[in-house]
Amino acid sequence: MDFFSEDTEFLPDQQEKLSQWIVKVIESEGKTPGAVSFIFCSDEYLLKMNIDHLQHDYYTDIITFDYCEGPVISGDLFISVDRVRENAADLSIAFEEELHRVMVHGVLHLLGHGDKTEPEQKAIRAREDGCLALL
Repeated sequence: MDFFSEDTEFLPDQQEKLSQWIVKVIESEGKTPGAVSFIFCSDEYLLKMNIDHLQHDYYTDIITFDYCEGPVISGDLFISVDRVRENAADLSIAFEEELHRVMVHGVLHLLGHGDKTEPEQKAIRAREDGCLALL
């Protein structure tokens, strides 16, 4: 696991603990951890990526680029720290709690979990809760 920042000074505390947690999540699904990078950025940085790469002209909390090959889980997860902070405030939860949920949400996408339909959204939310308990 690697942690980077773009257009922000933010990097999470306890990176080793977070890395071990993400490895545990990946291995709990019978997969092998590969190169997974978390890139923390600003709203504006992620909006530009959303427009340039996905043709979506709106703010989002995470964009996941999947580089998985077979059972090896790899990808780049771009996370807007601004959006996570705002969502945490809107939900009246701690910033770290929302940050961890967004991080594991991206990893679950790499593991093949979708969230396009309502049943998928419920299933991924339940899986997020289970993963957060591992932390």
